[in-house]
Amino acid sequence: MSSIYKSIKEAKQKGQKLLAVLIDPEKTSANDVLWLSEKIKKAPVTHILVGGSTFSGHHLDDLVVQLKAYTQLPVLLFPGHFAQITASADGILFLSLTSGRNPDYLIEHQIKAASTLQKLQLEVIPTSYILIESGTQTAVERVSQTIPIDRKNTDLAVQTALAGQYLGHGLIYLEAGSGALHPVSTDMIQQVSQTVSIPVIVGGGIRSYQGIQNAYQAGADLVVIGTAFEENPHFFEAQS
Repeated sequence: MSSIYKSIKEAKQKGQKLLAVLIDPEKTSANDVLWLSEKIKKAPVTHILVGGSTFSGHHLDDLVVQLKAYTQLPVLLFPGHFAQITASADGILFLSLTSGRNPDYLIEHQIKAASTLQKLQLEVIPTSYILIESGTQTAVERVSQTIPIDRKNTDLAVQTALAGQYLGHGLIYLEAGSGALHPVSTDMIQQVSQTVSIPVIVGGGIRSYQGIQNAYQAGADLVVIGTAFEENPHFFEAQS
């Protein structure tokens, strides 16, 4: 069992909750990393995710190198495209958009990335990526051209998550999307976490410390904060 995934599984078994900050390279340059890292180090962050739905720039490697140098936290790629890969990261969430029916995001991008990943030392973590409707069209929905699961359709979300586990995925990622008006409901988180045996990640639309705690209490093993931290790098200081 690989190291980062093993630590996430062990944390779940021990009931330890994890927190990740999502850094969008389209909105962040390597020059921003020093001051961002100082904010991250003062927060209870355990992992850093790097990626975005629409990023097509050329500074991904520099950004990851700087993040690793200044934080010493595991950096996982969170790709919106098969080209969003750098050997400098510690691992990659190998996402399959199992809530959608667009073959490009179910398997095509994964095929295009496979030969590159085979040559690198990245830890590859197969992840079921499940997009949940959040009250607005998010970048993930627009780029992937897929329909999210209705936020009230808990049964479908549970069935999709269970299918992902049976497919052999190591993580379930319930995603409301960047800029979501509503986070994934606590009822949906609870039902999914009680059904699957693998760790559950929850992100999108969580804009407060209480929102993080609500997701944890519902059963999330790892919560991801993106927009809230982008808009207010002092977010965690305000919660202390």
